[in-house]
Amino acid sequence: MSPAYEGWRPNEDGSFTMLFGYMNQNWQQELDVPIGPDNNIEPGGPDQGQPTHFYPRRNPFLFMIRVPKDLGSKELIWTLTTNGKTEHAYASLKNDYMIDNQVISTEVGGDGGSLRDELRTNLPPELKVEGDAHRSVKVGEALTLIAFAKDPDNIPARRDGRGASSAAPPNAAAVANLLYRPPSSLVPASGPGLRLSWIVYRGKAATVTFSPDQMKTWTDTRAYANSPWSPPYFIPEPPPDNKWVVQATFQEPGTYVLRAVASDGALFTYDNVTVSVTR
Repeated sequence: MSPAYEGWRPNEDGSFTMLFGYMNQNWQQELDVPIGPDNNIEPGGPDQGQPTHFYPRRNPFLFMIRVPKDLGSKELIWTLTTNGKTEHAYASLKNDYMIDNQVISTEVGGDGGSLRDELRTNLPPELKVEGDAHRSVKVGEALTLIAFAKDPDNIPARRDGRGASSAAPPNAAAVANLLYRPPSSLVPASGPGLRLSWIVYRGKAATVTFSPDQMKTWTDTRAYANSPWSPPYFIPEPPPDNKWVVQATFQEPGTYVLRAVASDGALFTYDNVTVSVTR
């Protein structure tokens, strides 16, 4: 597991925002690393908003840390220990790490991997989760999550295509062709179109069930993998009134952070709900 420093952006008040993600080299193993000696960001930590549940493969631009304008040459260091191995991400304001919306889009394969200048002015989705930011529920009870999202500028524009539910059922030859076809680019491509998924940001995801199943937010490039980066995936149309309704059920007590992830395929907007689960 490698923590990743994605880059920094300037803010109007002179401060800076640093962006982070991670790369889990596993395709199946998901890891839980509590905040502490094995998962910390210093100075100023150990808790600076990083995840404690780690999905497989690449999870880019997952959280941000605002740093003061006088940070200078100082660094933030994210330390992450998993499977007995410690890795570090070193975040600085070096010029080479400055990014913009087009860089973010390119790194996630947005708009099918496009480099159009229009993506520099792309606006991220607008997202609002209905209800309190802190909820309580009992083990086995369904928690209803309602989120509203919209794409304010339709950049990158949604392309006509079949919804995921109307895609032709796969046959053996088609699956084999997709599984063994060499990649056409170094960065997996994700098609345009507004989408929203819930993930477990903190807490043991194996004990949480979402209904309906959620589209993956990590770059699963395997065929028919319910992922925007997975061929031959088609982004489904948004629900009526751009209202996503999901139920989450927990099998173990504890404190969880669930995250709504809205994306237009190029940029991301997040909102968290903390859930206290009791027996």
